[in-house]
Amino acid sequence: MISTDVLVVGAGPVGLTTAIVLTQLGHGVVVVDGQAEGANTSRAAVVHSRTLELLEPYGVTPALTARGVHTPRFTIRDRDRLLVPVPFEGLPTRYPYTLMVSQADTEAFLLGRLTELGVRVLRPALVTTVEQDPSGVTATLADGRTLRASYLVGADGLHSVVREQAGIGFGGGTYAESFTLADVRLSGGVPQDEVILYFSPDGLVVVAPLPDGLYRIVATVDEAPREPDAAFVQRLLDTRGPQAVPAVVEEVVWGSRFRVHHRIADTYRDGRVLLAGDAAHVHSPAGGQGMNLGVEDAVKLGEALAKVLAGGPEDQLDGYAAARRPVAEKVVALAGRLTALATASAALRPVRNLVLGLAGRVPAVRRRLAWQLSGLDRR
Repeated sequence: MISTDVLVVGAGPVGLTTAIVLTQLGHGVVVVDGQAEGANTSRAAVVHSRTLELLEPYGVTPALTARGVHTPRFTIRDRDRLLVPVPFEGLPTRYPYTLMVSQADTEAFLLGRLTELGVRVLRPALVTTVEQDPSGVTATLADGRTLRASYLVGADGLHSVVREQAGIGFGGGTYAESFTLADVRLSGGVPQDEVILYFSPDGLVVVAPLPDGLYRIVATVDEAPREPDAAFVQRLLDTRGPQAVPAVVEEVVWGSRFRVHHRIADTYRDGRVLLAGDAAHVHSPAGGQGMNLGVEDAVKLGEALAKVLAGGPEDQLDGYAAARRPVAEKVVALAGRLTALATASAALRPVRNLVLGLAGRVPAVRRRLAWQLSGLDRR
């Protein structure tokens, strides 16, 4: 049997961050993941200002900011018409921009830092059962091995075995549309220093720059293809994106599809079992908040666990659970509003555009959105 202070289940950005925090603060950690190797696709690609601030003490931020594309503004547009500009340049942070970087890079930097701290991820190591008692938690792997820890962190995503084993509910629903996601090479009318959320009667499309001259495309569609090709992505941009200077898809480097849920765990804590990231909350990608909220969870939970393991009161873990759930509710609501606005019917589109266009001229509205999207309102 392997024994440790904390067992972290899941080696995505959330699990890796939790392990880095705990290890750097002097506690024993074992990280397990059911997959044979880490993700090598880009998936989540947005890192916000507050996330960079939180990761700074843990030695990851310099590598991320050196690799990623610094985009100083986010805009909401209806085709060529600018509705709401959201500038980040004036924010009181060392990172007044949205950082666009592949999740594969983010995970690689986090894993590199964890390795520097002397911790390796056990792979493939699929947790099948979780049992807790007054003194700790025992997890059994699919191969029969057992691991014993004082506390267990479920960072194992939407279909969390840890959450299910703990009997924690996951209330919410699923959006009717599916989402398509593609990393492409573009030419034409898309700026390189801006993340754009395009509204259209056909649905939303997000266009954002990535390193190495790529662009991330995310769009709602009734039924997304398993692997979107150049012609499919081109149709999305032709019907939803810029018109005056059309964007031309030169190549699809990678693509996928997914369904989006909007769900929040009933509680983030059941005794010695705690949840973070997608195991605790999932929502629309509008606003690019998912991974950022999860990394925030990881830092807050890691720091709370470190204090408890050092002899502090255990109610700090209740504090983590009580504080993080309302934050998730707020973020899920914002992402839901953006998605609803983006997919408004053709009949409501003129009214929506009028209201947003007027609101976008108000500096206080632009500033509030910048604070919300950057995560600085969660300081």
